[in-house]
Amino acid sequence: MTTPSARPHHAIWPRRLPRELVLPETSLWFNLQVSARRYPAKDAYRFFGRALSFADLLAQAEALAGWLQAHGVAKGDRVIVFMQNCPQFVVAVHAVLRADAVVVPVNPMNKSDEFGHYIADSGARVALTTADLAGIVAQANAELPPTQQLRSTVATRFTDAMPDELDPAEAPSEAVLQWLRADPPLPQGTTRWADALHAGHVAGPHTAGPDDMALLPYTSGTTGLPKGCIHTHRTLMHNTMGGSVWGHGGPEVVSLGVVPMFHITGFIYGALGSVAGGSTTVILPRWDRDLAGRLISRHRVTHWTCIPTMIIDLFGSPNYPGFDLSSLKFLSGGGAAMPQAVAERLQKEFGITFAEGYGLTETAAPSHSNPPERAKLQCLGIPIFGVDSRIVDPETLRELPIGETGEIVTHGPQVFKGYWGHPGATQSAFFELDGKSFFRTGDLGRMDEEGYFFITDRLKRMINASGFKVWPSEVELLLFKCPLVQEACVIPSRDAYRGETVKAVVVLRAEARGHARADDIIAWAREHMAAYKVPRIVEFVDALPKSGSGKVMWRQLQEKEASA
Repeated sequence: MTTPSARPHHAIWPRRLPRELVLPETSLWFNLQVSARRYPAKDAYRFFGRALSFADLLAQAEALAGWLQAHGVAKGDRVIVFMQNCPQFVVAVHAVLRADAVVVPVNPMNKSDEFGHYIADSGARVALTTADLAGIVAQANAELPPTQQLRSTVATRFTDAMPDELDPAEAPSEAVLQWLRADPPLPQGTTRWADALHAGHVAGPHTAGPDDMALLPYTSGTTGLPKGCIHTHRTLMHNTMGGSVWGHGGPEVVSLGVVPMFHITGFIYGALGSVAGGSTTVILPRWDRDLAGRLISRHRVTHWTCIPTMIIDLFGSPNYPGFDLSSLKFLSGGGAAMPQAVAERLQKEFGITFAEGYGLTETAAPSHSNPPERAKLQCLGIPIFGVDSRIVDPETLRELPIGETGEIVTHGPQVFKGYWGHPGATQSAFFELDGKSFFRTGDLGRMDEEGYFFITDRLKRMINASGFKVWPSEVELLLFKCPLVQEACVIPSRDAYRGETVKAVVVLRAEARGHARADDIIAWAREHMAAYKVPRIVEFVDALPKSGSGKVMWRQLQEKEASA
């Protein structure tokens, strides 16, 4: 039997790739400075037909950084970025980095009930958002104690980055267009984006280095509210630079930026990697299969990081035969397994093997990926540059032989530094093996004889709905606020399109029994939580199964649902 420590993937490692990366000893901000110097007039981003050059991206980020510092943002301070995909998201990120501060990206699907946690927990004092979300920021902020409230909010409109007249080939649906063009009244005290950029403030010297904190993205877990993951310029730099090396990148690349940039994958590839590589990104704020097809055709998109359901949806469009997708060279992603039939169609029609990958917020996106020249289907891939990943017994933490199922653990240069304000959770997330600190992913998997990893199950309670991670404990905490709900247990239910969907098993309050309907619970949830977290199925029960200590036996309900 091959011993795990032999690292069998080294035998099939692509000869074109180095085993480890030599990283710049600079901040992430410096990457934009370099690209703006190299390619000043080149399109960094395109948004519904309007281009933002690297020189303009640099100038706007400098101006906004000056405004942030003039309004009290100092080195290490956290600044929330709360937006859908748009050029302003990238400007905001680089402005915060230029100001030596820390980006706190927040899912724009969050409602005010959820958003307040990110303000209070991160200690942020400024939020950069869009006009359609400014009301959520203001409402959440008003409900916090004065000592925890934001000092300032800056709001942009999508039209600030759009052309006055849209080419029909670049236009979204009428409903999306109305949303993009909306200009609701801003809450009192909110600064308009254009006013901040034109205020004339000049940022002081940039002093952040590789080991300074740069990003605080939030992830949930088995219990409690979401926790912030501490990432430095160095931990983010690894995948920022490595993505280009792994995926045949460079300034000639044109990518489709539709994976949400608040999410770690979209952040690394859409907001950081493309800037560092000098490539061009065509941005979509929301998934639209027909618009995606038209944009790939028009802009000759070469690279697309996505989730498999997007490709399935694109193939299902009645307009698919009219799209010219021949420019595509590299498709990669994760979040859900790629169905074999779809993978075979990609190979047959385009000669492309979808390169699935695996990573977490804690690992700054990928820790594993399939080499595009030697990919395996429904596989996490092999550990990437400088990563040591093992399969261990989740109880004893002893390394297991090849082929056996255990917990996936990872050591690598992109692994986060710990959970913000949660030393206990940080300590339990790491352990020592062979003199190295390994992060426990909470995912169960196995490694084959060639060193490819496969996921088999989860130790953590988590629902994967079309690539969106839903943490049942977080949804339960929100459901307890519903005036109809006495108790709730959230579990996954199989779904033909999403893979899994959210199901809530609910005990109603006494006064709601007999007249409350499942639709009432779902409607309430839509008002109080992000759409992807909303239960699609609600089942009423008289009581939830509990252990002798009174804990809800969620696994019993989950197993019953899986066997139904």
